[in-house]
Amino acid sequence: MNAITQWNRYTQHLFHDPETGLMIDISRMEFDDGFFTAMEPAMRKAFVEMAELEGGSIANPDEHRMVGHYWLRNPALAPTPEIRSEIEDTIGKVKEFTAKIHAGTITAPGGRPFRRLLVIGIGGSALGPQFVADALGGAGDALQPFFFDNTDPDGMDRVLVEIGDGLAETLTVVISKSGGTKETKNGMLEAESAYRRAGLDFPRFAVAVTGAGSELDTTATTAGWLARFPMWDWVGGRTSVTSAVGLLPAALQGIEIDGLLEGAGFCDELTRRTETTRNPAALLALMWHHATGGKGNRDMVVLPYKDRLLLFSRYLQQLVMESLGKERDRQGNVVCQGLSVYGNKGSTDQHAYVQQLREGVNNFFVTFIEVLKDRAGASMEVEPGVTAGDYLSGFFQGTRTALADNGRESLTITIPEVSPRTVGMLIALFERAVGLYASLVNINAYHQPGVEAGKKAAGAVLALQGVVLEHLRTCDRALTAEEIAAVLRRPDDVETVFRILLHAAANPDHRIALEHGESLTKSRFRID
Repeated sequence: MNAITQWNRYTQHLFHDPETGLMIDISRMEFDDGFFTAMEPAMRKAFVEMAELEGGSIANPDEHRMVGHYWLRNPALAPTPEIRSEIEDTIGKVKEFTAKIHAGTITAPGGRPFRRLLVIGIGGSALGPQFVADALGGAGDALQPFFFDNTDPDGMDRVLVEIGDGLAETLTVVISKSGGTKETKNGMLEAESAYRRAGLDFPRFAVAVTGAGSELDTTATTAGWLARFPMWDWVGGRTSVTSAVGLLPAALQGIEIDGLLEGAGFCDELTRRTETTRNPAALLALMWHHATGGKGNRDMVVLPYKDRLLLFSRYLQQLVMESLGKERDRQGNVVCQGLSVYGNKGSTDQHAYVQQLREGVNNFFVTFIEVLKDRAGASMEVEPGVTAGDYLSGFFQGTRTALADNGRESLTITIPEVSPRTVGMLIALFERAVGLYASLVNINAYHQPGVEAGKKAAGAVLALQGVVLEHLRTCDRALTAEEIAAVLRRPDDVETVFRILLHAAANPDHRIALEHGESLTKSRFRID
């Protein structure tokens, strides 16, 4: 495509909202002239379904739940006065509690002000808050944030070492809708133990974000934690960042949550438009459909040209892949849908995997994210007339051109700066795009049976571990995994038995010793 033709295509298809500064450039996606017309009937249906969703229809039939993350930014849209009141009250309580923490009205024991924040969560209860914290935080944070976002003991130890003696002035926020999520509960127990070892009373440092009447809610109430904030069954974890899940940690860190909500609300308004070419989320959903043939047969590579947006691709991995990765469509037919997401940041990507993107297997499309403002003030010249930010912009444009010259598709999202408002916009933009795309490919974006299957399988492994270790405790000799599986009449589980024992022998917790055999799988295990 020659330069003039490309420019004409750019001007024809560029989306720009003057009020927010949001721009979407789809001109380097190679859809044909009839694509929008052909997709319009499906798009009209998607708009209707999205309106029904916002109106309170049951969107998660597995659990008979509504999906209401859009109400979080505009409580007036909530289907009942009770839900509206709960949203408004929660935002008010987040602000009130945060103000007391920042003012020193609520302190750690001994009157010490809180200066650090430990957030314990998993999945959406960590990815959203982490993204917001990294994108909008800085040296002036009111509370410095840390995260337990996995059940990895060494990972938690590293965080505790970073906090060090500051644990005595660290507020801990535990986030779990049910309170029974194992990764989060394990993190809570590890944190509680760390406080206890330091001679500190954990409840005097602890806050819960959880469902009413949950296991965590009961624990926090009984132990007298500092505060509790609600999670609702109509907000899924991957769309919870504008609920107390994301707002409380952000506010405590010192981030302007009104701006975050305002930006998300502005983008919600833009993405409610039923004129397809004026709806930025519809444009994204249609480009996903074009690029993947509506079957997820290409990956989405997210390349934000801004350090502060590094974690955005991780956040999008859950939002997009958990929502769209479905075995069956809404009629129960096997379709194996999905859209894989991975990403890095510009211009780091130019020294990492752009070589493959340009010349390797063409199984992807790129979503560039451009930020126009380099920094708060003026920049020095690194060369005559050129700043470091000019180089960043040049690398972005050069990479985009290099990919296009080799037939690789990309789209570009441009925001004026990284701020609470624009971060809120990005979150809302992709939330809506996911919902619209799900409608286009006839799947339910709001349930996740695969996640539950993984949790059940993990539970089965731990149950087997208990049986295996108990059997070893009753034996007076070392046994192989095959021998143990045979005695337990679990021959089909011999590999799982072996891996349980291998892990147990690598750690002192269960006192398992390994005696190497002629091969690793013939090794014997015993109680030491």
